[in-house]
Amino acid sequence: MKKQILHIDVNNAFLSWTAVNMLEKGSDIDIREIPSIIGGDETKRSGIVLAKSMKAKEFSIKTADTIYEARRKCPNIKIFSSDFKIYRKYSDMLYQLLLQYTDKIERFSIDECFLDMTEYLMKATLIEKANEISKRVKEELGFTVNIGVAHNKLLAKMASDFTKPDKVHTLFEEEIKTKMWPLPISDLFMLGKKTVPKLNNMQIKTIGDLANSDKNLLNKKFGKHGIQMWEYANGIDNSEVQYKKEKPKGVGNSITLSQNVTDIEKLEEILLALTEQVTYRLRKYELLANTVNVQLRTSNFQDTSHQGKLTVATSSTKEIYAKAKQLLIQMYHESMEIRLIGVRVDNLISKEETQLSLFQDKINEKQEKLDDVVDKIKEKYGYNSITRAGKMELNNTLKLKDIKE
Repeated sequence: MKKQILHIDVNNAFLSWTAVNMLEKGSDIDIREIPSIIGGDETKRSGIVLAKSMKAKEFSIKTADTIYEARRKCPNIKIFSSDFKIYRKYSDMLYQLLLQYTDKIERFSIDECFLDMTEYLMKATLIEKANEISKRVKEELGFTVNIGVAHNKLLAKMASDFTKPDKVHTLFEEEIKTKMWPLPISDLFMLGKKTVPKLNNMQIKTIGDLANSDKNLLNKKFGKHGIQMWEYANGIDNSEVQYKKEKPKGVGNSITLSQNVTDIEKLEEILLALTEQVTYRLRKYELLANTVNVQLRTSNFQDTSHQGKLTVATSSTKEIYAKAKQLLIQMYHESMEIRLIGVRVDNLISKEETQLSLFQDKINEKQEKLDDVVDKIKEKYGYNSITRAGKMELNNTLKLKDIKE
């Protein structure tokens, strides 16, 4: 199975996060819409431009210009000091949102993340998930991101650096020649500035030139780095997303349907599949949910969501699905044409934080054993190897797919 990788890159992070923070505190000016920069202390005549607005760019202000140079180019420029507490706050908010999609997140820098989505797509495509993440970041967090969509980290990173801001770009293997090879060699990921002139002297000007160069000659000239450059130019990268497991504040999943659905029974089946993945992740984290939220998006892009509190905190697929189904029925009416459905659980607590009665423990024991069996099969044979029967409220029958002892 090909890896399904996203690279998330916050657009103009320091300035965007400063702008969002100011707006949340009541500012009536969005500094992204005026000539502004993030820099040092002008009163001390020190510091350089760390970030600039698009309006500031129109005055030829560049990153790493001195504050003095920026003021000379644009006398009315607004200057704001850097504040890494603010940057960390919004970086963490983004990370928490991304944890709703996958456990495997590599924080490449304060404003960049790699996501391994291989096990978490369900029936959605990688591009659909990228577009969903992009939309949610903009609507829920107030800033924008570029997202690269690919089958390895290198290509995802390269794709996210294509045209900005607020874009989703693909760079799959069949697109390398048309999208990546025409780029100047300096655009290749992890290529040092000192290496570019050396390659230019070898008449290697573009990434395509490098990709079609003699690999042995590159090895002789640059050693192992020459081999890596050649592999990168050809889109070859087998590195893994380096992630550290962290417990999320919420877990969710949604899917954009290939066709609009009006049949509530079909929606219930899809909701069950979504709930199964959400609860599987809950159990991996050893967390219990107190709240369930179901989201619907109609064919005319109207969003509706209902939220309900569970009687007791649980990670049980059966209990969470029962609540999710109840919420779905409350929202749905016959004239609705649904293009997206999602389920999310919130108010998470660890198992140690809950106290159940002996009676409740006995009720949960049977369901926990079933969930544990399902989880172990998924871990051994792959997530999609097993699903539950659609009419879960009638029985706990399991449907096995392509499992061989």
